[in-house]
Amino acid sequence: MKPATPPQETPRTYRVKSFGCQMNVYDGERMAELLATRGIAPAPEGEEADLVVLNTCHIREKAAEKVYSDIGRMVKAGAAAGRTPMIAVAGCVAQAEGEEIMARAPAVSMVVGPQAYHRLPEMLDRAVAGERSSDTDMPAIAKFAALPARKRIGPTAFLTVQEGCDKFCTYCVVPYTRGAEISRPYSDLTGEAVKLVEAGARELTLLGQNVNAWRGEDEAGRVIGLAGLIRALARVDGLERIRYTTSHPADMDDELIAAHGEVAKLMPYLHLPVQSGSDRVLKAMNRSHTVESYLKLLERFRAARPDIALSGDFIVGFPGESEAEFEATLSLVDEVRYAQAFSFKYSARPGTPAAAMDGQVPREVMEDRLKRLQQRLGRDQLAFNQASVGTTCEVLVERRGKHPGQWLGKSPWLQSVWFEADAKIGDLVSVELVQAGPVSLEGKVLELALT
Repeated sequence: MKPATPPQETPRTYRVKSFGCQMNVYDGERMAELLATRGIAPAPEGEEADLVVLNTCHIREKAAEKVYSDIGRMVKAGAAAGRTPMIAVAGCVAQAEGEEIMARAPAVSMVVGPQAYHRLPEMLDRAVAGERSSDTDMPAIAKFAALPARKRIGPTAFLTVQEGCDKFCTYCVVPYTRGAEISRPYSDLTGEAVKLVEAGARELTLLGQNVNAWRGEDEAGRVIGLAGLIRALARVDGLERIRYTTSHPADMDDELIAAHGEVAKLMPYLHLPVQSGSDRVLKAMNRSHTVESYLKLLERFRAARPDIALSGDFIVGFPGESEAEFEATLSLVDEVRYAQAFSFKYSARPGTPAAAMDGQVPREVMEDRLKRLQQRLGRDQLAFNQASVGTTCEVLVERRGKHPGQWLGKSPWLQSVWFEADAKIGDLVSVELVQAGPVSLEGKVLELALT
């Protein structure tokens, strides 16, 4: 593109605003690290940044409109202050609507998709020179080799092992914005895991749009799945905990189920989206499982690891969903008793098959159904937490609490636990869970398990 704005000063501070899934959180962290390699610092809390990166999610309702609204607010505030920040739009909305953003929002200097953000520093140089640019190429995992090493991180870290999706659920834009399923090489992942532990991580969460679709060849040339990768990572000295998200029922295999019962470092937590309790709705969504096959999978996980905490995703108000079909979802919830779950109203995404389906459910009906579903899910999360009282477990200390001597961390079941102790971030603390609330528990310290 030809220069469209006057040359600008190189930004001294940045702020990355990430929306949506954990993949976006990971991408936001990596973009921040790329900017840091250019000597740009995070803007202090409460201060305006010279460069703002909007790391967008297309799953959000009216996602594109909200991006334009955010841009408009920044431009208006900048005009009042006499200084508008340099603006970059990244993520899935950038991928889906890059050229439209460049046309509609002249204040935006850069548009970069989720597979091309490793080129952000080059685009920044062009923006400083006054040239607007857009990059929504989708090269196969090329970005990972271009990302900087992470030198110092907290006790928990994300490790992206797989990207993209081949499932084409009728409500979802991910196959169009993230591309086809692709797995990062085994050697890259084991090497990066070692470096993350050396940088301070004690817990790794393996990420992917369909993380259990990961496949690779180990050091002996054998083809392995996610379970094989987990077993290899469990041998990394200093790594104490392993998690993974998000899984698809279609990609579950015997080895991964067995790993939950055999790998001590694999935490007893499974996030397995189901979306609906109606087989007809699941078929219309192009989900490959039925309610029965999904429940049988959960039975197998519980047999392998009886204390496993189960989590899921739900969409209410999918086109054509009847009240009886929604009641089937409530029945599924009653049967499973999720420890945690995420639930959403259906929102049409332009270009997806579901957006053109008949029987779009009125908003007020969706809102009522979501409220009723969340009441059930909240009931079960509280019940799971209450059933944990009296349990002794290790909590990984992640940050300080609000009061002196108070710390916050996660139990093996991904519950938030607070406690008072003479501890530090990164400690594994043995606690007795003594009191439960809807979203967190209180722990009584027994000892520092590992330091």
